[in-house]
Amino acid sequence: MSDFIPSIGLEVHVQLKTRTKMFCACAAHDEGEPNTAVCPVCLGLPGAMPVINREAIRKTAKVGLMIGSEISLRSTFDRKNYFYPDMSKNYQITQQALPLCIGGTVEIEVGGQKKVIRVHHIHQEEDVAKSTHMETSTEIDFNRASMALMELVTEPDMASPDEAVAFLTALKEMLIYADISDCNLEMGHVRCDVNSSIRPVGTDPLGVKSELKNMNTFKGIHRALTYELERQVQTLRAGGTLAQETRRWDDEAGITLPMRSKEYAHDYRYFPEPDLPPVVLTPDRVAAWRAELPELPAARRKRFIQDYRLPEYDAGVLTADKAIADYFEAVAQASGNFKAASNWVMGELLRALGEKGLSIGEVKITPTALAQLIGLVDAKTISSSAAKDVFQVLFDEGGDPAAVVKQKGLAQVSDTGALDDFAAQAIQANEKVVADFQSGKEAALQFLVGQVMKLSRGKANPQLAAEALRKQLSR
Repeated sequence: MSDFIPSIGLEVHVQLKTRTKMFCACAAHDEGEPNTAVCPVCLGLPGAMPVINREAIRKTAKVGLMIGSEISLRSTFDRKNYFYPDMSKNYQITQQALPLCIGGTVEIEVGGQKKVIRVHHIHQEEDVAKSTHMETSTEIDFNRASMALMELVTEPDMASPDEAVAFLTALKEMLIYADISDCNLEMGHVRCDVNSSIRPVGTDPLGVKSELKNMNTFKGIHRALTYELERQVQTLRAGGTLAQETRRWDDEAGITLPMRSKEYAHDYRYFPEPDLPPVVLTPDRVAAWRAELPELPAARRKRFIQDYRLPEYDAGVLTADKAIADYFEAVAQASGNFKAASNWVMGELLRALGEKGLSIGEVKITPTALAQLIGLVDAKTISSSAAKDVFQVLFDEGGDPAAVVKQKGLAQVSDTGALDDFAAQAIQANEKVVADFQSGKEAALQFLVGQVMKLSRGKANPQLAAEALRKQLSR
């Protein structure tokens, strides 16, 4: 593809974390029995009047503030008219003429190179019902209809599938950090329309655009873009032409397929929503929302590197999930051993969470308990291997690390008298190894340390055991 330049833009639909739907008082969930969280408004029955969800406006504006958008002090709603079973009133309430957030940028990093992706705007809208296509019929569940959505539209600034996924990952981290959305991809909380085109190197106008609709996994987006860009290149190289169209991704076949020719804005006959007033904000209200913004992932990564002296890799892993980052900070501050805290959280804790399929909020080992366990290792009260056994008990059952150590008899033997006895036994029983050590083979000492550990049933302090052996072997 060296002779073509790809251009990728995204339209990201995010389900907001609100108690009720966008324009009615129905509970905001799409689980449970189909068509039970519904009312005349979200079913589009005649005469039903929508009411704006203030929390949805607040959360969308906060996203705009996080990425540096201009927040419109006056924004309006419009009707997007189309006929399809997932929208029973035959139009979707959205924002087209005057959206809530204008502009903004998101910084991404791919292959060690940073790049700024421009955002055109963010607007508010309602979701549509969930369609499940069967072999000979389609089932419609209106539990999801009128759920609060924000749609973020980027400029076509991304030039590869890697950059598109990096953008979505950075956006997802911000949304979770600010409690905007749960971003559960399996539940469809983040869905994406992917626009892509190619143009020959040395030309400026963008090429003919194709749109992939309703992508809901980052892996799928990467695979679909990889295929679609190559399809466009091969079409032009073969002397063909590209048509502006909407396509769908067949994940099983690994190909994109045409759905329909690309619609234009006028096809939807947008016009102002007559049943909703404009959203009018004040500078003071916007300033108050700005004050609520959390420390964003990029800033937190930088702080972890500076304040906790962590490698860039550790900081990246720990800050990818806000709850994990919060847990790590609590352990690091309580233990004072920042690198050990990072190692335990990234290693044993994340491993155990993955094996059990749990979230950090469900674990029984508290940050205080993990910090105390680190302290026991630092004080050489228990060995590193014994600490892993203690960790597993604490992860499964909770409790106090010192009590678990005492109960299971895992404390290291550091008494010099006992270690001298074990060292003497190891030396007496291994004359050849002793001779090897005295002839200059340093590795022989490690064998003798292992014998001391065996005699002590793993409780001897290895460092002190080595000192006791050297002392006796030097006589």
